Amino acid sequence: MSDVLQPSLAFAPWADPATRRLPGTVPVALDDWLLVDGAYAGQMALRDGLVAGQPDAVLALSPAARPAAQELLDTILPLLPALGHRVAAKRTRVQRPDGVSVTVDHDAPMATIGRLLAEDMCLMQRPDGSDQHILTAAALCFPAGWRLDQKFMQPMVRIHAPVAQYDENIARRVQRLLDGVRPGSGMMRGTAHWTDAPLHNPLSEAEKAALPGDTPLIRVERQCLFRLPRTQAVVFSIHTSIVQPGALSAEQAAALAEFPIRRSM
Repeated sequence: MSDVLQPSLAFAPWADPATRRLPGTVPVALDDWLLVDGAYAGQMALRDGLVAGQPDAVLALSPAARPAAQELLDTILPLLPALGHRVAAKRTRVQRPDGVSVTVDHDAPMATIGRLLAEDMCLMQRPDGSDQHILTAAALCFPAGWRLDQKFMQPMVRIHAPVAQYDENIARRVQRLLDGVRPGSGMMRGTAHWTDAPLHNPLSEAEKAALPGDTPLIRVERQCLFRLPRTQAVVFSIHTSIVQPGALSAEQAAALAEFPIRRSM
């Protein structure tokens, strides 16, 4: 059973025709990218514990990705005051909306990002001569049935190897999507499925074959893509919400009855 639940669901991908069908991408502005909701304090307490206690499981940064990770941190810091964070004048410390103070460590950009935002952040880069983007950095505290150590430094096709629907046609479409992201103009999509798993749910590819039995909760991922202008890395962010069915609005519940979601990732 999940340990942190949202009191309501701000984004229900099944309720909007634009996000209901694959790939379901819609434009998103930088100012609408990051979220602070009713589960922020609880999610951040979990993230603090994971970053401090299991850094090897939730953080990854390749040497080649360090400039991109530092650019991502520099991009995020100016956006924080609008979310309720208090950023020190020289950007050396940030007080989060839950009152926790975080030191901004530019030598550990992914760890800092992981403690400032409820969103998980992954950096995808396309090396010279490669036809695919590779996962080169991440602050990933809330994986939905996958493990960072199995996906780090892997190309998109290998990352999605256990997904039966991820064939060569889908792989080409995803690569075109990543190639098409332009600085200053992001894209957003959503996924949803029934679950009985916690927010931090790292499973190996072998373990993923086991399907849950009772699935009383709904897990929604609001996924965004942005390109960093200086390093040209693609940022893939994931804001996770887990709610009880009773937390849905009447419109969301009616749409869910008409457009059912999966029972597992």
